[in-house]
Amino acid sequence: MTNTTSRPAPEGRRPTDETAAQQDPKRGTVSPESRGRTTISDTVAAKIAGMAAREVPGIHNLGSGMARAIGGVRERMPGGQPSVTRGVSVEVGERQAAVDLDVVVDYGYPITEVAAEVRTNVIAAMERMTGLEVVEVNIAVNDVDIPGDEDDDSEQRVE
Repeated sequence: MTNTTSRPAPEGRRPTDETAAQQDPKRGTVSPESRGRTTISDTVAAKIAGMAAREVPGIHNLGSGMARAIGGVRERMPGGQPSVTRGVSVEVGERQAAVDLDVVVDYGYPITEVAAEVRTNVIAAMERMTGLEVVEVNIAVNDVDIPGDEDDDSEQRVE
């Protein structure tokens, strides 16, 4: 038989309703969730949002024109890797997050449907992985990628 009587609080510490509510009734201990604090950086949240946005069909790339140009040069350098956070800006609070995305949509895809799917995918990924409530996902469509219309042609002007 288990002892169900509660022990008096140590001198100067009185149990609050919150502490009592978080106690495990089987063990009489405080739950692990209340034993520390977890913070999520803006960079981590931006990586999650960037990956989620890139998963959507019709998204060609992320970033504005200048960011894509600088990122393209950086990726071509030896050891350069594509930036997951290019075109992604995230503000993280204690319980909420807001996301801003700059995207390039593939020609032929309905922009409003792609944007809605990006918004849904980003919200689902962010809330599932971070536990933060996503209050808004703002999407700026900066360009449409047309097949055969490569930006790399400007680099090959002189041979």
